[in-house]
Amino acid sequence: MPRLTPTTSPFDGDHLREECGVFGITGVNDASAMVALGLHALQHRGQEAAGIVSFDGEHFHAHHALGHVGKNFSRGEVIRRLMGHAAIGHNRYATTGETALRNVQPFFADFDFGGFALAHNGNLTNACTLRKELIRKGSLFHSTTDTEVIIHLMAQSRQNTPVDRLIDALKQVEGAYSLICLTPHAIIGVRDPLGVRPLVLGKLGDGHVLASETCALDIIGADYVRDIERGELVVADGQNVTSYRPFESAEDRFCVFEYIYFARPDSALHGHSVYDIRKKIGMELAREHPAPADVVVPVPDSGVPAAIGYATQSGLPFELGIIRNHYIGRTFIEPTDNIRHLGVKLKHNANASLLKDKRVVLIDDSIVRGTTSTKIVEMVRQGGAKEVHLRISSPPTRHSCFYGVDTPQKEKLLAHRFTILEMAKLIGVDSLAFVSLDGLYRALGRARRDPGKPGYCDACFSGDYPTVLTDLSNPGEQQLFSLLECPAAE
Repeated sequence: MPRLTPTTSPFDGDHLREECGVFGITGVNDASAMVALGLHALQHRGQEAAGIVSFDGEHFHAHHALGHVGKNFSRGEVIRRLMGHAAIGHNRYATTGETALRNVQPFFADFDFGGFALAHNGNLTNACTLRKELIRKGSLFHSTTDTEVIIHLMAQSRQNTPVDRLIDALKQVEGAYSLICLTPHAIIGVRDPLGVRPLVLGKLGDGHVLASETCALDIIGADYVRDIERGELVVADGQNVTSYRPFESAEDRFCVFEYIYFARPDSALHGHSVYDIRKKIGMELAREHPAPADVVVPVPDSGVPAAIGYATQSGLPFELGIIRNHYIGRTFIEPTDNIRHLGVKLKHNANASLLKDKRVVLIDDSIVRGTTSTKIVEMVRQGGAKEVHLRISSPPTRHSCFYGVDTPQKEKLLAHRFTILEMAKLIGVDSLAFVSLDGLYRALGRARRDPGKPGYCDACFSGDYPTVLTDLSNPGEQQLFSLLECPAAE
């Protein structure tokens, strides 16, 4: 059996990486301050960089920075420079393109109709192919991200209005996108025809808000109006919101991992409480995979709701057997070989008084490479646990995501390389089990997963990708993938 060796920094964890967060508002005073607050609520969706672009009726203003929202937008002078009644913002976690200021969104361009800013959550699966063709036609790219392709497609469009140019551009792209755009007259929100990534509409006084999640509406006191539907484009201009349906209809393939891990538990997605869904997944997990145990312990914080559900269904007590330190940053200390083994303990510590001589059901949301799971289990055993039974509130992650989630190449995913029994031995647990795809769908209110009517994008579990992966299937683009840091071919 091969050894399980660390491949990531112990300070960064071993979960799938969030995509990005987008937020926009129009028709209010101090719009940029509202956007900063909204981005703060969406910080979990991207921690590498943040940017805001505002419009004051005559001029656009922008500020982009690496790091967290609070670090870069808490200073009054920054917000005061971002004047205007309308603004959009973006939190970034890189899925394509290097971590550099030139890749920080929103992107801005001057067109003949005026300025245009764009913020994108998702990933385009034909971006490299399109980029290569655009370069041949004379386009000069500033960034190394897939999002900039949309700007250049708009520039080459023969349509007249910002909305028509955006529609023309989006009809040429493949993949997943939820976009918020800012023009001199309105903010625009649009979701791809499959609705892979989330986007909601809210109202604040006479103004309108667009955001990745409802928790961002809550922080500014805005009312939730509805989800933007898949394939829908909305234009918020003053007190009016106009809806367009410019794309061919397609089946809903909303990302199921939003419910499992990505979204904040206090958000609602498509009318469902994320917290309640995670509890229901935990209950399904208990029905499918009971364990001879004394206590249910979550891996904080993402494993907590599922652990509550597991404990409720199994009748076992729920205990915080692991305590998380929320004040450790990703760059607290360089993880050299001498201290690497201490990395997990900087974020988590065993609550030994609750673990000693106990048979523990340990609940986590996913296993990616398995490195952190191994460290957590070792820590629980050192805390005195007699047995450790690991239960995962998602099916095995065997395939890479190409729709805006930063997953490793398939060959680096533990569940792709090993059986569940082999994984259990590698991680060091007495037993290991995952919720089934059918169990996951039952928690979401569906009787079972029907491959003919999937209802969600579950490609990271099933390999059933809902779009053509043009860039991956074109051998001529492989060198370009390396250049742009696009998702590597499987």
